[in-house]
Amino acid sequence: MDREFLTDLFADFGPVTLRRMFSGYGISADGTNFALALRAGLYFRADEQTIPQFEAEGSKPFQYQTSSKTVTVNSYWQLPARLFDDVEELAVWARSALGAAQRAALRKRPRKRAAAGKSTTPAKKAAAKKSAGKKAAARKAAAKPSKAQKGRVKRKGSP
Repeated sequence: MDREFLTDLFADFGPVTLRRMFSGYGISADGTNFALALRAGLYFRADEQTIPQFEAEGSKPFQYQTSSKTVTVNSYWQLPARLFDDVEELAVWARSALGAAQRAALRKRPRKRAAAGKSTTPAKKAAAKKSAGKKAAARKAAAKPSKAQKGRVKRKGSP
């Protein structure tokens, strides 16, 4: 699948961004990757809400071979071949895939971290205290004059 073909295929869906990825393209909309176009076919992002739709069509999840095993990626499922001839329905499936990708992104958002210096477990508190002690010792050592500096006493009128 080339860029022009993919751009035409998603015309009813709306503007998409294509980026080189693996042996094909990553396809995104609004900054969210929702499809993969690879040598083996076109794969849409899926989740617990959309996987039954793919299963009903007889689609399979994305798989690839390593030297020792077959890896199955359940978050991307192959688009049914019949949709290549029906761009309007493909756009509906693409919107569902984008929704699945957005839901996945929401689940991945990082939790708020504890405020700086406020560790929650005793082990974290001890580690923070130890680290703070080392930093204080380093500052103190940096402020002390060295032995070479102690030997030099500035006298009035001398350089």
